[in-house]
Order: sequence, then structure tokens, then C-alpha cells
Amino acid sequence: MRKTVAIYEKALESIKDRIDIEQLKIEWIPFTRAGKYLVDGKLKDPEDVSLDYLWLSPLISAEQFVPEAFQMALSTASIKVLQTFNAGIDNPFYKKMAARGTMICNSSAQGIAIAEYVFAQVFYQYHPIKLQTQQQAARDWKITGFREVSQSTWLIVGFGAIGQAIAQRAKAFGAKVLVVRRKPVPNVHVDYCADVSELPQLLPQADIIVLACALNSSTKGLVNFHFLLHTRHDALLVNIARGGVIVNDAIRQALDQGRLGHAVLDVFSTEPLPQTDPYWSHPKVTVTPHTSFAGSGTMNRWTDLFLVNINRFAKGHTLENLVDPASLLD
Repeated sequence: MRKTVAIYEKALESIKDRIDIEQLKIEWIPFTRAGKYLVDGKLKDPEDVSLDYLWLSPLISAEQFVPEAFQMALSTASIKVLQTFNAGIDNPFYKKMAARGTMICNSSAQGIAIAEYVFAQVFYQYHPIKLQTQQQAARDWKITGFREVSQSTWLIVGFGAIGQAIAQRAKAFGAKVLVVRRKPVPNVHVDYCADVSELPQLLPQADIIVLACALNSSTKGLVNFHFLLHTRHDALLVNIARGGVIVNDAIRQALDQGRLGHAVLDVFSTEPLPQTDPYWSHPKVTVTPHTSFAGSGTMNRWTDLFLVNINRFAKGHTLENLVDPASLLD
């Protein structure tokens, strides 16, 4: 019996030349933007459809109907496996799906792009690029010193696919890499790995702090007044996790009081960031509009991950990026 795999109709059209339908023995079920499944040539309501696999491709985000797609999935009679374009799955939707017994695979496709974003922001802070541009315009020949990443210590909070991609690149530059994660495990790109209890000892060592953790009950508000009492006065904080990981008042106070050097924020508790938010004009804050994932290769990696997983699923092999249900249901 063929396994049923649902996919947004435009996403299916985009990958049809890259899949062997007969070999995989899959029944492809397109779904429409209106939240209907096309089964045997007829549109059906989600309540009347049971699926082995549902792929929520990034096209549902690009075409801006994520809430509708989430509701379609929740209304579907049953779904054994759900693969999503999200790396972070803190949206309550995923908890509801896990509670129904659906296995969930998140995405690692953004890892490379986000790592490059982090390095672009770090280099912009470490290198006097603005000054060099000004000197060029003034035809002013003066040496401009800069900080070397090779002389820096990184503290990466969270060590999923994104944290690992950042650590690999930091280590390639010769930096010292410290990592905080739920369960400390040695890694070739990490000098020291610890759990959150060691943050007070690690923070004073860090020149660059990167927040790359999931948002959950243990990380919500992690970067608070107590956290920032331990940071270096010139440390650079980069948040590519979730806005809820930081306490905004604590960040602003630390920056204003000289207990933190600069904050690069790509994610916020409210998005889009309200135009009245003080972050926009703060001299020690760089604001970007949740754009760190938007690298030129991310879309292809999203598709590649789906194709790898659907082949594994069809053959009964373990799927990549399976999320521990306990992390969603705790």
C-alpha cells in the first residue's frame, strides 16, 4: 500500500523532476492554499483525510499563509509525520501536534545562512568599515586597526544545527569556543561544553555571546539582569534564537550602563518590531528584521532535506531532524 504524503501544490510542482514516484511507492496528495487536500482528483476537507506524512514547505511562509496551513494540519484526521521549514518549534502549534502523537522533524536548512549572518555582524563590529569608507572618500591615508576573531572567545548558548554551524566557523578562525546546552557533549569544534548552571563562570570569558537556543520554559527570559551582571563591558551579544530568550529592559539597561558593548538582534518578541520601539534608535543596537535565515542557499537546502527524509521515510529508515517529543511536551 502506497504511503500518503501531502505537500503544497506549488511545492510539489517545483520538485516533481527530482523524485521517482514509482520507486518510492508514494501517493502524493497536494493541498491548496485554501486548506483542502486533493485526493483522487477531488478536493477534501482536512477532517476527512489521514496522512502518513505532511511537508510544510517554506513556500507557505513565502506566500504568507502559515496560520492557515497550521490550522489545516490541526484539523486533519491524523498525521504520522510532520516536517516543517521552521528550525525553532516554539509555536504552540507544534506542541498540539506532538500531543496528538505526530512525529515532528524541524529544519537545519537555515544553519549555514544564519552562521554567515552572525559572522557578517561580528566582522562589522570588529572591523572599522565605516571609518575606512570615510577615509577613502576623504582620500585620507591612515592605518585602521581592528580586532581579530582569532583572538576572541565565543560563548554559544544552544547547540543544535545552527549553533554547530557557528562553532565550526569560529573554530576555523582560531577562536576559543565555549558552548552551553542541555546535555554537555564533547565536540571537535568546541573547547568547553557545559550546562546552563555554569553560565556565571563562562560569561566573563566571552567576547562574543551568540544566542542560538530553542525557546522553552527553561530559556524564556534567560538573558535577564542576573545574566548581564556577568558579561564583559565590551562583549557583543547576537540573538538569532527567539525574542523571548531575552529580557528587553535588562538588555537596554546593560547597554546604557556600559555593562555590555553592543547587541545585534534579529528576532523579537513582537514581529514586525513596532516603529516606536527604542531598539530602532539605540546607538548600541543593530536591528535586522528576522532575516538571518535568508541566504541564497537556504531554499535549496530546505528542499534537499525534504527529499532526503521522504526517501528515508519510504524505505522505513530513521528520519533526520526528528525532534524529541519530550522537549515539546514538558
